[in-house]
Amino acid sequence: MFKLLKYDDFLEYDEVNGTYYMASDQAVRDETEKFKWKNAGFTFLKDWRLYVMLIPMIFVYIFWKYMPLYELVAVFKQGEEVEALDRAWTGLENFKTIFGLGVYKGSLYSTQFWMAFRNTFILSFYGLLFGFPFPIILALFFNEIRSNVLRSILQVCVYLPKFLSTVVVTSLLLAMFRGSNIANGQQVGIVSRFMLLFSSSSDSLLYTEAQSGLLYSTAYFRALYEISNAWESAGYGSIVYFAAVIAISPTSYEAAQIDGAGKMQQMRFVVIPNILSTVVIMLIMKIGSLLSVGYEKLYLLCPNTEYNNYSVATVVSTWANYWSSGEGTSKTTAAYGMAGEMTNNLIGMILVIGANTVAKKAANVSLY
Repeated sequence: MFKLLKYDDFLEYDEVNGTYYMASDQAVRDETEKFKWKNAGFTFLKDWRLYVMLIPMIFVYIFWKYMPLYELVAVFKQGEEVEALDRAWTGLENFKTIFGLGVYKGSLYSTQFWMAFRNTFILSFYGLLFGFPFPIILALFFNEIRSNVLRSILQVCVYLPKFLSTVVVTSLLLAMFRGSNIANGQQVGIVSRFMLLFSSSSDSLLYTEAQSGLLYSTAYFRALYEISNAWESAGYGSIVYFAAVIAISPTSYEAAQIDGAGKMQQMRFVVIPNILSTVVIMLIMKIGSLLSVGYEKLYLLCPNTEYNNYSVATVVSTWANYWSSGEGTSKTTAAYGMAGEMTNNLIGMILVIGANTVAKKAANVSLY
């Protein structure tokens, strides 16, 4: 039921004079509401250049983010070799196929999808467990360097890998950890050659086939992938945390020093509590992208099923590309790749909402 508003709901009563008057804060609210659109127009005219700069981004979102959503209906249609939008509606049959439900249990699609999903989760979990703390540690380390020149040099050094192309990073990994290929004269990688000096058996490092070496080994691929990710992104990711650290008031450090706190105690009771909200926000965003493993890098390291590390390197994104591009059995499998990618994205959305809700309840910090 809507309450019928009366004039005295917005006015204060003066008991001395027996009259009603408008409070100053209510007068300000009324004035603001009265000229709201006029003020908005003045603001737009004043900062019109900033709004013009938003136009390209609006077009990007319309044409590359929202218009392609129309094509998603193809995931609910059968996989005939006709245009995706002209196929017959089949509902959730494509999802049942990749999930292995009912008559589809044990099919090639479901087996490979669950393998890719498992690899996606494992690589993402390792990245969250070992990769997430690195930028925070770097930010705390930079904060303890008193020389501005030395700190600037070190920051530039750790930021540089982020600006390297994915192809360059992948080429560096191959140059360091590949095996030999006598057919095309490819030599053992630098790190692999060094490890051979201390290895009693060279079979795991030195083959005569193209896909050999540590990088193509199922035992070492995940570790090398996570180490390369940490090297590539930890420095750039520390910028946010370092900005939060240097924003801490110097009086907080002085008060801690007066109380007899050492460096580690200052870090524990001053630095970490002050940057905790930033850490929580970044953790929520990291959890949101937990299942969004870097597609380009993994595709370059394992482009198809013929590579030795396929069982540990393929993720949902590369699996979806494999089937959607027609490289699988035929072009009819495109809907299966779309279904797998949509499942991956939906789970990511649920993780964001769940992590945000937990953080809001536990620490009163949330992304939205």
